[in-house]
Amino acid sequence: MIAYSSALSQEKRRGFLDPRTKLALVLVLAVFVMGGLGGSQMKSIKIILSVLPFLLLLIERQWKRFGRGVIMLAVGYGLLIAIPHLPGLLNFIALMCGGILTRFAVTVVMGGYLIGTTSVSEFISAMERLHIPQAITIPMSVMFRMFPTIGAEWKSIRRAMDMRGIRLGGVRAGEVVEYQLVPMITSTVRIGEDLSAAALTRGLGAPIKRTNICRIGFRVQDLILLIICLAVVVMWILELCRAALW
Repeated sequence: MIAYSSALSQEKRRGFLDPRTKLALVLVLAVFVMGGLGGSQMKSIKIILSVLPFLLLLIERQWKRFGRGVIMLAVGYGLLIAIPHLPGLLNFIALMCGGILTRFAVTVVMGGYLIGTTSVSEFISAMERLHIPQAITIPMSVMFRMFPTIGAEWKSIRRAMDMRGIRLGGVRAGEVVEYQLVPMITSTVRIGEDLSAAALTRGLGAPIKRTNICRIGFRVQDLILLIICLAVVVMWILELCRAALW
């Protein structure tokens, strides 16, 4: 009973942001920061957007994700700074890797924040309030939990390999494919089936409207961030109109 009450209270706990706000931020970051929409005219806006995921991680005390994101950006910008001092092939590799890291890191950090701070019930409830069809909600809810589960499975396989002395740099490095990739592929298939069954047991496939014990809703911080997202889109549209007139 105590464990059930603890799980129930954890399920009811609200995060700092509504899941719909997180989805809006992921979309805006993917389009403008990772996709590069708006070009150099919106460079200052993109810098402000890039700060938001790290600020949210600090508020939620997600220290590890914050550290990994900072390291990714530091490596990316470090490679870009080193480009003038590198010869031909290394120059191209540094340009490619640095460009990918600086563009992708912010959106990846925001995606990690979305997955790490949102429960499946909150995500499903948000999708239902957005009137997203179940044909989209069910696969997304499965994928929403699949990546963290695969990550945990990967760590378990690595620990089992370490116990048997199988390492990348050892004499038995050739057995990595057999002992790591093959179990990982098998586990991925099983995880997908288990998560699909779990989604159905939550009533996602039922013809009647399901209920949720989690509480979601917009608050002041959600409205502020949604206004920022809307302002970015409006500024981009105005920039397009100004460019068309000139």
